[in-house]
Amino acid sequence: MPEALPWATFLPEADIDTLISELVATASGAVALDDLAPIALLLTQWRHSAEVYADPALLAILTRDHEGDLGPVPAPGTAE
Repeated sequence: MPEALPWATFLPEADIDTLISELVATASGAVALDDLAPIALLLTQWRHSAEVYADPALLAILTRDHEGDLGPVPAPGTAE
């Protein structure tokens, strides 16, 4: 795994197990469709997760508990 996906080093061990399971399932489905794009998408998504784990400041921002209401959210298609 480290040779094929070196960025996976930054993922927690439980997430590596999930990545492998999802990769096997996605590869099976992709081959059945004769379309490898779903595999590329899955690996891109996991790589972004690894980038978050590799950056302690970003990980802290994305995993901290938020207190209270974070404010109003505009309806889609409306100006803020």
